Amino acid sequence: MTAILEVDNLVKKYGDFEAVGGVSFSVEQGEVFGLLGPNGAGKTQTISMLTGVIEPTAGTARIGGYDIRSQMDQVKKINGLVPQDLALYPTLSARANLNFFGRIYGLRGKELKERVEDVLRIVALTDRADQAVDKYSGGMKRRVNIAAGLIHHPKLFFLDEPTVGVDPQSRNHIFESVLRLNRERGMSIVYTSHYMEEVELLCNRVAIIDQGKIIAMDTIKNLTALLGGGVIYVGLARVDDEILAGLAGLPAVAEATTVPSPVAPPASEEQALEAADRPPVSTEALVKVVAKQNQQAIVNVINYLNEHNQNLTSLEILEPNLESVFLHLTGKKLRE
Repeated sequence: MTAILEVDNLVKKYGDFEAVGGVSFSVEQGEVFGLLGPNGAGKTQTISMLTGVIEPTAGTARIGGYDIRSQMDQVKKINGLVPQDLALYPTLSARANLNFFGRIYGLRGKELKERVEDVLRIVALTDRADQAVDKYSGGMKRRVNIAAGLIHHPKLFFLDEPTVGVDPQSRNHIFESVLRLNRERGMSIVYTSHYMEEVELLCNRVAIIDQGKIIAMDTIKNLTALLGGGVIYVGLARVDDEILAGLAGLPAVAEATTVPSPVAPPASEEQALEAADRPPVSTEALVKVVAKQNQQAIVNVINYLNEHNQNLTSLEILEPNLESVFLHLTGKKLRE
């Protein structure tokens, strides 16, 4: 397949702060590609560079063969963008907004009218098209925003967190629109989200981004395969190297490691001084067990702990999905 988007070591810095730290990836024609990461991970900054909203500090990208640093005028003709923030005139109707944005792209007359009707159908707002946008729900405004990004029939469509703050009905409309655009029109789509269930539903491939860097990129099937059967977090009253080695050596277990437990800060300076005078107290140890096969690993781990008189204080089982992959790779949950 031919890549419509090729990103090469893209960097964005603000002084000493590196918002995007040299990301590289490609998107094939006709692909729905997901950028998955928590808020502040660098998703919007990356999209903003690719669509000409901000300039890169270093690196570049090519969209449809055009370089974003020297040929942005050509890039904008084949790009569509739905930003996180609404870009609409609230006192105008949806139809008037779309006519306005269509004219910006040079559309006129019959062609403009046909395009407006087409995108209204895509976002399921034909029957409300002549109502002022400020009378719409948040989800309906998002759908008009999507229609505005589609008016010029882009080849590559960027959707940046399009479902934030929308109602369930509009969320489903957005999902259906994305799938229809890709399936029926072959549109290439880059979809950013911090909701892993959206990415799992919509995307062919996913790049997981955290702190401005891509830490994993593959199909969803291959990413979840990183965990084998999943991950089991086991809380123990105590743990030593012998117990860890024993857990790691179980037939259905790939590895076993300790996870640092967070320590609650003292409530006052007086309590902190008292704590400093006391000998350290043994606290619960958390062991992360990466399973080859979840059910068998759970049975093996519990049997092993019982045989070695280990007190099990907690047990959490993470089935293989993008959320657990992210936790496995970064040590934190996606929405932290």
